[in-house]
Amino acid sequence: MITTERLQFKYSEEREEEALRDVSVTIQDGEFVAVLGHNGSGKSTFAKHLNAILLPVGGTVYVDGIDTKDERRLYDIRQAVGMVFQNPDNQIVATVVEEDVAFAPENLGVPSAEIRKVVDWALETVGMGGYKRHAPHLLSGGQKQRVAIAGVLAMKPRCIVLDEPTAMLDPIGRREVVATLRRLNKEEGMTIVLITHNMDEAVSADRVVVMSGGGVVLDDTPRKVFADVARIKALGLDVPQVTELMYELRREGLDVPTEILTVDEAYQALKCRCISGVSG
Repeated sequence: MITTERLQFKYSEEREEEALRDVSVTIQDGEFVAVLGHNGSGKSTFAKHLNAILLPVGGTVYVDGIDTKDERRLYDIRQAVGMVFQNPDNQIVATVVEEDVAFAPENLGVPSAEIRKVVDWALETVGMGGYKRHAPHLLSGGQKQRVAIAGVLAMKPRCIVLDEPTAMLDPIGRREVVATLRRLNKEEGMTIVLITHNMDEAVSADRVVVMSGGGVVLDDTPRKVFADVARIKALGLDVPQVTELMYELRREGLDVPTEILTVDEAYQALKCRCISGVSG
């Protein structure tokens, strides 16, 4: 779906420091990839290259086989990859939810009958079908973000890139948005690229790409990435709380696995150890 080959980027010629340096990542069709990194790591800059908001100064980005530097194919790139930003208020343009979701297909010249179908589908897909006639400004943060996602879905992209979409939301709103992304990935087969600093959100992904200093330093499954607790912390990041708990227990001499991502997994691991300890 997306391939970056030795991607390099600077925001200005005057600045010596590169925002991105030699970033080579391949994202398969239907994959759910979380991109992690502390502030200034390059993750948001990377995200903006995936639908040609920014263009490389070195290397290449391919979207569905199209070079993003090919200006003639910009429409195809933007239709293949939709973008959702941190603040949903910056993406909501209408005073009624269904009109906001209809905005993009209307501007693309989609027939009215087809727009009605795609708007209903997009809102139902994100769990907002009952709010189509509501005013967006009266919605909660999580609901607004789901409307913003529906607005992107209405363009029928194959991939959605989300740049820290839950950063401004409360825990309930975060759960709503992450559940929506899981459903889009599993039920609709949509490729998801989630830029986040929330480790618990990254656990939902198929892969975790960790960035630091404009480059990729780790790229593996969440289980493998978060098991390397010492390295993750050295990069200025956290790990899921339950993973850190198992890591600390192991440091204290308890023979427990560190590749643990959920409370249930931790419970089962500790239960098995207690049973084996009693048997011994």
